[in-house]
Amino acid sequence: MADPNIVFYGFTPVARDPEILFANHPTASGDNPKQDLFIAEDFPLPNSTLVNDVKTFVKKELDEQTFNHSNRVYIYGVALAKTHFPHWSYDLETYYLSCLLHDIGTAEKYLSTTKLSFEFKGAIIARDLILQLGGVEDQADSVCDAIVRHQDIFVQGGNITMIGQVLQLATILDNVGLRANLIHPRLIEITTAAFPRKGWSEHFARVVESELRLKPWCHTSTFETPNWKEGMKSNFASDVRKNSVMKSFD
Repeated sequence: MADPNIVFYGFTPVARDPEILFANHPTASGDNPKQDLFIAEDFPLPNSTLVNDVKTFVKKELDEQTFNHSNRVYIYGVALAKTHFPHWSYDLETYYLSCLLHDIGTAEKYLSTTKLSFEFKGAIIARDLILQLGGVEDQADSVCDAIVRHQDIFVQGGNITMIGQVLQLATILDNVGLRANLIHPRLIEITTAAFPRKGWSEHFARVVESELRLKPWCHTSTFETPNWKEGMKSNFASDVRKNSVMKSFD
């Protein structure tokens, strides 16, 4: 008998490369993809003792801009999946935990105190935290896996977990505006009103530059030219700053 936790906690494998995922897609390909008119209230944030305890931890460690980004990522991801992959099934609480914790490694407490790339440090922190707070191991592992891989943007082969793919699509949408046409523009307006960006583009670009300066070997350097060195311009930070989709909301 198949392990039901594989589906429930979002481990179902899907193609990693969005170009494969969306190729000839009935609602997401072409010049005019489907844009369901959802509003933020259509996606109430999961509410449980575990979620509330994690949220308390995250609010203590992260600045407001990163906390708001994490909540926007939840709304954009769920909206995108409901619009274009309505058959996808995964636990919304587990996805929300992934969103809340995906950037915990950028917190001041952690970014400069480890030689690990922020995604990897953050994934370890997230897994340990969920287990300490009474979460089940499969849930903690799903969150950990999604966070580890949430910046594997250039990997073309193989698969990723369903929750990992939703997290990737939503984070890159909020950070650089990629595939923003897959959700309704009104949802972006409503979501940024509920969770304001407050200069997120510049804020996150500086985080990118800080990690590159502190750890030029970090995973974030995969966005850069080979043999990137301090003093060179960051392509990723530039792309974040040039996020024209979100410029009016910053």
